[in-house]
Amino acid sequence: MTAMQHVSLGAHYAVHLPAPDDFAFWRERARGLVQCDVPPDRVSWIEPGGTGDLFASEGPSRGEKRLPPPPADPRAVRASQRFLTVARSAALHSDPARFGLLYRVLWRLQRQPRLMEDKADPEVRRLEELAKSVRRDAHKMHAFVRFREVQEEDATPHFVAWFEPDHHIVRAEAAFFMRRFANMRWSILTPRGSIHWDGEVMREGPPARREDAPQGDPVEALWRSYYASIFNPARLKVGAMLSEMPKKYWKNLPEAELIPQLIAGAQAREAAMVRAGEREERARPASLAEVAQGAAACRDCPIADCGTRAVAGEGAPGAALMIVGEQPGDQEDIAGRPFVGPAGQLLDDHLTRAGIDRQAAYVTNAVKHFKFVWKGKHRLHQSPGAKEIDTCRWWLEAERAIVQPRLVLALGASAARGLLGKTVSITRARGTPMRLDDGTELWVTAHPSYLLRLEGEAREAQARLFASDLAAVKERLGELEEANSRSP
Repeated sequence: MTAMQHVSLGAHYAVHLPAPDDFAFWRERARGLVQCDVPPDRVSWIEPGGTGDLFASEGPSRGEKRLPPPPADPRAVRASQRFLTVARSAALHSDPARFGLLYRVLWRLQRQPRLMEDKADPEVRRLEELAKSVRRDAHKMHAFVRFREVQEEDATPHFVAWFEPDHHIVRAEAAFFMRRFANMRWSILTPRGSIHWDGEVMREGPPARREDAPQGDPVEALWRSYYASIFNPARLKVGAMLSEMPKKYWKNLPEAELIPQLIAGAQAREAAMVRAGEREERARPASLAEVAQGAAACRDCPIADCGTRAVAGEGAPGAALMIVGEQPGDQEDIAGRPFVGPAGQLLDDHLTRAGIDRQAAYVTNAVKHFKFVWKGKHRLHQSPGAKEIDTCRWWLEAERAIVQPRLVLALGASAARGLLGKTVSITRARGTPMRLDDGTELWVTAHPSYLLRLEGEAREAQARLFASDLAAVKERLGELEEANSRSP
């Protein structure tokens, strides 16, 4: 019996989807219909009426036939990887005609395998538009979900957020938030359904209302202060901002109430930044104290506007060794001193074992302010970008000109870039001295924080390499000191 014999002449088939975002179910039914040669105009795709009922049964309505059984010898169904990628996103769109469109394109792919490459085709173009709209909605969810803390009955903190998606993206994006906030107990409430994470299990819940979510918590005052401090008026483009952060999301964002006043004062702040940032009119600092004062007042990059202090270097002019790290961390920002946190303690241990006196060295960072992101109530380190490192290089060069070390040790790729003005590979650069513009020797090794992130044998192996690098630096310092003592 052929596939066509399974299909009654003029029969119309209804496919009742169990959920509006169930792409796997659609794919299975669509494959079977193609194998039975059921054309798109004979199929109706029916999704639940917004109830989120995951257990709706499939069956015919009046005048509709049950789905035909698969043929005994089903043929392969063609579907390019590009189609599957676009279809998975498009299936989450709120357009009720999306599943019919998907099936029409799949049907045509059986005779036109390269259909998805035809960007002028109206159905392909519409499919791409649906997928793009869904991706944009997912991006907005990642960016604009704001958790508020509530206390459960056992006093355990629970974080609740409200979001209003345009499409059926809630379940699809649950894994993103699970990975990002794995150690938190949280819930995201939306009109299309809810998701809840208790640290181990993800659960689904029914649609919610705005009033089901908390209205605010004490952390929001700190968040508004942070947002105001990092607002950069020189980069303000109101049209682009509204495109990326439409006003419909403002009511859920604690910082949004600041936007009108920040925009209003942007021109004056920009003028002040221009006056403060004209480096060509600055004279090089004559002392380390002037470097510290200048770095504290510097606003040449966004990190300086994040509300942290500039952490100056430690040591005396004339130190033979200059040690350069990446940037201050949370504890360094609090203490106002470089390398006092866990990475600093590990560095001190290794310096002691290598016979290097930290007190006799000059210790500083390539970037003077702490760059971070909030995770709950904690500040997590965020690596500075190349432009931020290059901007702060002016202060690092001022320090080096005053200290005039015989040897500079760069801890990590950011420190190396701050000294060289270009990115280098730590694996390739370590163990081989390089020359800076003025002839000073530069040695490169890993940052001690890298060792802290490793475990087991990997950490032991990197610790041995780090110790070897410091031993080589110690030996080279001795050679330079001896050569200096023989100079007339």
